[in-house]
Amino acid sequence: MAADQNTGIEQFRKPTRRDEFLRTMNTIMPLSDLCAAVEPVYPKGVGGRPPIGLERMLRIYFLQHWSTWLTA
Repeated sequence: MAADQNTGIEQFRKPTRRDEFLRTMNTIMPLSDLCAAVEPVYPKGVGGRPPIGLERMLRIYFLQHWSTWLTA
């Protein structure tokens, strides 16, 4: 799939279950609103290891939560 990037062919491929899940996740839960709410208290990375991006961390958190909920 990485070889197909930026060739224009990706518009013709069938959406995967992952694509559908992420699209549904974005429609149910707008991350821009959550990022705006969490951003003032999220670590800025002053000194020490730089933090992971806020949007990425929110996605990881929700995916972890949903995967444990779906497999239970």
